[in-house]
Amino acid sequence: MSHLGIFVDRKTLSNADQLNALIHCRDVAEKLGHNAEFLFPVDINKIPKLDALFIRARTDPMNITYVAARMAEFHGIPVLDDANSIQICGDKINMYSHLIQKNIALPKTVFLSKNDLSVEKVTDLFDTLGTPLIIKEPSTSFSLRVEKVSDIAGFFRVARRFIKMSDWIVVQQFVESTYDWRIGVLGGKLLYACKYTIPSVTFKIQASVNGHVVYCGVESMHQVAVPPSVISLGINAANAIGNGLYGVDIKNNNGDACVIEVNDNPSLESGEDACYPQIYEQIVDYLFAA
Repeated sequence: MSHLGIFVDRKTLSNADQLNALIHCRDVAEKLGHNAEFLFPVDINKIPKLDALFIRARTDPMNITYVAARMAEFHGIPVLDDANSIQICGDKINMYSHLIQKNIALPKTVFLSKNDLSVEKVTDLFDTLGTPLIIKEPSTSFSLRVEKVSDIAGFFRVARRFIKMSDWIVVQQFVESTYDWRIGVLGGKLLYACKYTIPSVTFKIQASVNGHVVYCGVESMHQVAVPPSVISLGINAANAIGNGLYGVDIKNNNGDACVIEVNDNPSLESGEDACYPQIYEQIVDYLFAA
């Protein structure tokens, strides 16, 4: 009997929806004839004894999930997410650079270092990219440290704060929309598709507003209801990163689809699988076929 480890942490299990999704994943693996168990960071020494590892804690090149992925790879154990994908997606400069190299459609994007911050440069950015602009700190996740600015003073206020955390910042053209497509990709193939409806009080899929966190609405969408160009763009963007499991966020404004970002370790607990009930079967089969 093959042994699947599902790597979690306390934060993962503190959310009821996440916990239910993880239990479902474990049940699916066992139904397919595998032994499955949850592993916490203190259990990392068990990884060499596994036949496959599925990471379901927040991934970051600077935390233990990256160590877990590297350990699995060192011992020849299939793992999602792989360490390379964690490293790329955990740094938006790296992630966007991979997309640019493969000519993936993006909003107009510029990387700025501390030495690039001048009134002349910022004025030129507003002239060439338009108003407002989006500024991102490269290690951001869950829409944290992503802000919209409409003037030079606001730009410097945000940029100076972000540049203290990173040597570079990302500046992008603002693409207005009421929702993002989320295209789930596994091994270069469509896994699921959904719409993330952006709350009216923000421009992001998750934000803190007046001290309260607001989340996007999630609507699972059958493949036939998604523009084929959006699906192909999502798959191409995922392939530019690697061959693992990704959630690709896409805006399709007036038919001009562009990738906002590629996420490793995508959410699977908020209804993304409603039209795709075989998601976990596909993930488990993928891991044990690797």
